[in-house]
Amino acid sequence: MNTGNSNSTFNFDNTYLLLPPLFYSRVNPAAARNPRTFLFNDTLREELGVNINQDETFSLILSGNKLTKNSTPLAQAYAGHQFGHFTMLGDGRAILLGEHITPSGSRLDIQLKGSGRTPYSRNGDGKATLKSMLREYIVSEAIHHLGIPTSRSLAVVKTDEPVYREVIHKGAVLTRVMKSHIRVGTFEYAGYFGTKADLTALVNYTIHRHFQEISEAENPALSLLDRVMRLQIELIVEWMRVGFIHGVMNTDNISISGETFDYGPCAFMNSYNPETVFSSIDRFGRYSFGNQPKILKWNISKLAEALLPVIHSDENKAISLAIKIINQFDSIYSEKWFKMMSSKIGIEEPEEEDNALIDELMNIMLKYGADYTNTFSGLYMDDLIDENSNFKEAFHPWKKKWTERLGRSKKGFEYAVSLMKKNNPVLIPRNFHVEQAIDLADEGNLSKLHNMLDALRTPYEFKEESRELLFTDPEFEKTYQTFCGT
Repeated sequence: MNTGNSNSTFNFDNTYLLLPPLFYSRVNPAAARNPRTFLFNDTLREELGVNINQDETFSLILSGNKLTKNSTPLAQAYAGHQFGHFTMLGDGRAILLGEHITPSGSRLDIQLKGSGRTPYSRNGDGKATLKSMLREYIVSEAIHHLGIPTSRSLAVVKTDEPVYREVIHKGAVLTRVMKSHIRVGTFEYAGYFGTKADLTALVNYTIHRHFQEISEAENPALSLLDRVMRLQIELIVEWMRVGFIHGVMNTDNISISGETFDYGPCAFMNSYNPETVFSSIDRFGRYSFGNQPKILKWNISKLAEALLPVIHSDENKAISLAIKIINQFDSIYSEKWFKMMSSKIGIEEPEEEDNALIDELMNIMLKYGADYTNTFSGLYMDDLIDENSNFKEAFHPWKKKWTERLGRSKKGFEYAVSLMKKNNPVLIPRNFHVEQAIDLADEGNLSKLHNMLDALRTPYEFKEESRELLFTDPEFEKTYQTFCGT
């Protein structure tokens, strides 16, 4: 690769290098054959305040073939519980180019995904397929426009690298933008493979970078645990709001900064069922839609275990303090979930009996397989309600109760509709259309991909020209599975 620095594009800093060397390995991206820009997020470029054009130099930079000024590439080391089993991991196909400082002073990781082998690749090739990178681009941008914290996708650069999976795929490199890639698994790694000094350094670095408001706390590590738990609860509640299933909530995929990331076997639910799973590797439903809150609590408990040595020198005291934090999880989650679900049916100030109203609707949806997104947006757009006569027969008595409940609200029905419009997307990236757009793009036809991305920028607005994207193919959904793409 060309290690000569190009003219300024990113405004890089590299504070992660201040951590002990245990946490990273310095490594350059591998040179990719014939890189060219395939998909580019100009809106994000503007937000980053980066002066880059879609020319040959740009493709060289975002494929890893050319380094920019002040870039010191590294792969991060971390561990994680994958499907409940502890494993040593690390960036096996991703390389952090640096931390970009935006004109407003924000610090954001710029990472290349699919940029070649690292010391943590194990038996992997470090590459990524064009299809899997397009999928991450679509879904991460959809999550962003839904108003949910997430990593972003700046570009997909296509290469002539063959990627061998079940068949030979076209290769690509994704540029991922994120507040940082520190994860629960980073702390597990420090606790298992490092010293107490290493763990303390990671805690201090994380607090300084993300949570300066707790830097003067009496017990910073305990405050960090509490802060991360609350951020993650807020994130999962948002996933539940829009029917998003992450698919692989291993501890190495849980960000400390409260962002959605590592879009592998993720998908959006169509017919409502808490047991919905799309991931081909999740054979027992560990990461099903309805299990996500429970798994989050389990993951936070693993963060607590990793932090014990720096929470208190007395292990029993540390455990007692951590348990007090974890024991708040259920009540915090339940309160936020109830508030969110109440907003989805237009109730701003929920009452205890509204729980029964919500439960009744969810049970009707489950019984008749009603579409999750369309049922809620159909509360104020009648033509989106399921045409299934049995569903309608059960839905109308519920709707009567719901209408009576809204009649007791102080702000009236018009305000309830405005509240529902803010909380119920009309459009999500449905699996059928996502896969169709990706397949066409892989063949060189990007029209559906661009049309979908344009529509997903305004997911809370109904547009007649996007109507087909509001529905799916039931036969396709019966057998649809997602894959990690690694």
